[in-house]
Amino acid sequence: MINKVLVANRGEIAVRVMRSCREMGIKTVAVFSDADRTSFHVRYADEAYHIGSSPSSESYLNINRIIETARRAGADAIHPGYGFLSENADFARRCSEEKIVFIGPSEHSISAMGDKLTAREKMMDAGVPVVPGTKEGIKDEKAALTLIKDIGLPIMIKASAGGGGKGMRLVTDERDVLSSLRAAKSEALSAFGNDSVYIEKYVESPHHIEFQILADQHGNVIHLCERECSVQRRHQKVIEETPSPIVTAELRERMGQDAVAAARAANYVGAGTIEFLVDKNRNYYFLEMNTRLQVEHPITEWVIGIDLVKEQIRIANGERLNLQQSDVRQTGHSIECRIYAEDPENNFMPSPGLVKHITQPSGLGIRIDGYVYEGYEIPIYYDPLISKLITWGINRDEAIARMRRALYEYRITGVQTSISFLERIMNTPDFIRGEYDTHFIEKNKEILMSKDTYSLKEFEDIALIAAIFDYTQKLQKIQPLELVNNGNGNSAWKAYGRKKAVIRI
Repeated sequence: MINKVLVANRGEIAVRVMRSCREMGIKTVAVFSDADRTSFHVRYADEAYHIGSSPSSESYLNINRIIETARRAGADAIHPGYGFLSENADFARRCSEEKIVFIGPSEHSISAMGDKLTAREKMMDAGVPVVPGTKEGIKDEKAALTLIKDIGLPIMIKASAGGGGKGMRLVTDERDVLSSLRAAKSEALSAFGNDSVYIEKYVESPHHIEFQILADQHGNVIHLCERECSVQRRHQKVIEETPSPIVTAELRERMGQDAVAAARAANYVGAGTIEFLVDKNRNYYFLEMNTRLQVEHPITEWVIGIDLVKEQIRIANGERLNLQQSDVRQTGHSIECRIYAEDPENNFMPSPGLVKHITQPSGLGIRIDGYVYEGYEIPIYYDPLISKLITWGINRDEAIARMRRALYEYRITGVQTSISFLERIMNTPDFIRGEYDTHFIEKNKEILMSKDTYSLKEFEDIALIAAIFDYTQKLQKIQPLELVNNGNGNSAWKAYGRKKAVIRI
């Protein structure tokens, strides 16, 4: 049985994993870099160990250092969170070699699904629909031009390794093929150490729908329904919700069955996500598999009613799933907003710095997964995610209304944040109607980026500034106290208390 878990991550996900461990009676170990000495996850854990300097390459990506720390702390398991080493097959292999439980899939599943070309081939063999495209990496530019003519424009050039929008290019004009191909290969090599890219037919106006899956070591695999992840900026998710506004019961059934088939094809064990693109006619295609816990997992937890981190730990312990597919029911609606320390009015430039004040929303149907606190300095070295704000409602309208209220209450000063940008999304007609796709932000740019569009909170801030200005102006008119001195030596405070002080305004 797992008794002590080292969380090989930082920030909000480290805290989130540790909370579930604490509820299960499992001890936790935090690791931290120079920049994270005062981070909340360090304070929350039962033990904490320094693992290197601030750059992630010298700390959170240092496999040897993390393995050594786990052995030193006596941890019998490692949870990788998401990002950093969470989808690193070498890390999973090293854990296995050191007899440390890796709370995640096997190195073989990570390798197979981490390479998108290998994943596409497995999905085709399993009968899961994939986007039309190449089966191998592009090695010859002339051959690429011929393939594109067969597939037809527009097309997407994608890195076969990695994700997050890196090594990805949309091509709509044949004249841009070669320059886009070279740029994608160069970016892929820089980001992932692998310049292999492939070509897919571009699915126009798609929805990005992902299915959460769970698989144990005994061959049981289930899905926990879908999440809608189409509100994106530069291929990075901004807002997620479940259920999806476009997924019907019949479509959910078919996509869920294919998600389970995809997990079985990868011999998958643990929590993972099968990602699909869905076109305007509700045709869907396998996109990729994420072999880890997703940032947006809390919305699934809320509508399904289970703790996914606890399920990961139980699976890693060798336990069977305590749910069957027939037990899975969605209750209500949940939305997640990612709160970033960035400036939307300055091209979303990261905004590290000292957090001076935080007022967090509360009340029925609100959850915050975060890690910053007043007096904490957000470092420049890592992703600028501050927190995840999640709401639940009995239906979509209530979940949106609750999110509007929560964003209105959320106050963070000292750094710029994306809160006002998210408020605008919540009030955009296309989002309210649920009629949006992955081009939502681009299509609504005038509404979302207009400096003349103020949120209620911004009006309130202006009013507060005006009130303070008015108060200070009046204060400057107050003359010093003229105290009546009767010669008895009473202090000014005593004199004021006896109403012998005269105040002239």
